[in-house]
Amino acid sequence: MAETPPVLGFIGLGVMGGPMSRNVVGKHGAPVHAFDMNPAALDEIVAEGAERAASVAAVAAAAEVIFLSLPGGKQVAAVCDEMAAHARPGTTIVDLSTTSVADARSVAAKLANNGLRFADAPVARTRQAAQEGTLSIMVGAPDALYGEIEPLLRYMGSDVTHCGDVGCGQVVKLINNTLLFEHVAALAEMMVVAERAGVAPQTLLEAVSKGSGDSFALRNHGMKAMVPRAFPEKAFPMPYVLKDLGYAIELAEQTGVTPRLPCLAAEYYRAAVDQGLGDKYFPAVVELIEKCNG
Repeated sequence: MAETPPVLGFIGLGVMGGPMSRNVVGKHGAPVHAFDMNPAALDEIVAEGAERAASVAAVAAAAEVIFLSLPGGKQVAAVCDEMAAHARPGTTIVDLSTTSVADARSVAAKLANNGLRFADAPVARTRQAAQEGTLSIMVGAPDALYGEIEPLLRYMGSDVTHCGDVGCGQVVKLINNTLLFEHVAALAEMMVVAERAGVAPQTLLEAVSKGSGDSFALRNHGMKAMVPRAFPEKAFPMPYVLKDLGYAIELAEQTGVTPRLPCLAAEYYRAAVDQGLGDKYFPAVVELIEKCNG
């Protein structure tokens, strides 16, 4: 006899959480209790079949496995305090947000004191990937817990990687994002150089994509956003870049590594915020480089 699927919860229905939760609701064969402070976002997922929850506490009381998709470590810690107060022992909290490694491990320890289990499972790729259920998900969890949640994570991700114990998902996610932010800043510089030297940005990236300088950042952020200057609204903005770079710089320093390149990239994105570009999709850093170089 097949096991009864667990009752799920989903807290945080924003740009990424909204489409992720829709995939969970559409693919899971048991109730999904959802909550968000934005009533419109909650209405949308309830229309897709989710159970409306009145609060974080209500989700905690109803669900066996609860997904979080929140802006950062402070929000995750606050929600997990509510979980500790209201969830039944044995409940599993899976955090899809990006936080510091220290935050993930601290939250896990506090929840364990209340008999709750925790996994960090930050996601990578685009909003379109969230809609399509093709995210890359990097998981930090004990082996047994990973085995339980991996099928649920595949509702949202086509690539799910067990990176190690709690916190290791955040290690991999922060390094992934840092490499991307550094590469986009480097692309922006070289696109401006090439254009001023007589090579059109489109030509530059098409040629480089056929050589050893090719990359995901070039093909996606470069060709799709930076060349046409197509910076969609509600996409990943500069302050989120600075948050993740800050976490990565903190992690590097804790391991005894001096993070020179992440610090340099952070200078670019901080300057972009100072120049009024903060609300734009982060590849708009190319506009900062043009502006600051005449």
